[in-house]
Amino acid sequence: MIRPEKSKRRIVIGIVAAVIVLLAVILMSIRITEITVTGNKQYTADELRGLLFKDKWDRNTIYCFYKDHFKEHEQIPFVEDYKIVFQSPTRVEIIVYEKSVVGYVSYMGSYMYFDKDGIIVESSSNKLPGIPWVTGLKFGHIALHQPLPVENTRIFDEILNLTQLLSTHEITVDRIQYDTHGNASLILGDITVYLGSNDQMSGKISELKDQLPVLTGLSGTLYLDTYDEAETATSYRFVKNK
Repeated sequence: MIRPEKSKRRIVIGIVAAVIVLLAVILMSIRITEITVTGNKQYTADELRGLLFKDKWDRNTIYCFYKDHFKEHEQIPFVEDYKIVFQSPTRVEIIVYEKSVVGYVSYMGSYMYFDKDGIIVESSSNKLPGIPWVTGLKFGHIALHQPLPVENTRIFDEILNLTQLLSTHEITVDRIQYDTHGNASLILGDITVYLGSNDQMSGKISELKDQLPVLTGLSGTLYLDTYDEAETATSYRFVKNK
């Protein structure tokens, strides 16, 4: 004969178990339906959604939370890290922290991207839009996550300064060329802009911005190395290609 106390205990255990199972079913059925992305430049929002939410389980709220907090994050080229912020059980935001890239060099068939300190942060077979190709630098063997081995490391400060000025003035260039003396030139289609040394670079780039509409459709070299902000008259020249 079953005692009433044991019967009640079994009923309580059964109810608790049923509630746990029901909660588990409910929780496992909650899915992420809205994903916003911020901080991304090199990847579109759709590309990042595809990389981080590859299958149906990745959109499960519980699994996504567990995966983000307790498993290693996905390794994504040009992305330092990312964070998934839950704004509700069905809505998340992906905050992307991209690697700081100021330029790239060509090496053994690959494009080696470096940051403001000259550290090689990524190797790729693809050219990223908006990142200038830097040529003319003399370097030896290149290794990922190691400094680009150049004789004069000050060149990286100059590259950073130049790329920031170009970005500020919304000027896109095909290539930044350095000669053996560290003088810089910009290649923009059929136009070469000889900048010379890093002196008065802000004024040179500002002047270039003003001259770009005039240079549209032309072919030749704009010499801005003689630019002098103290001069009231034009202190540079443009030479058309023959």
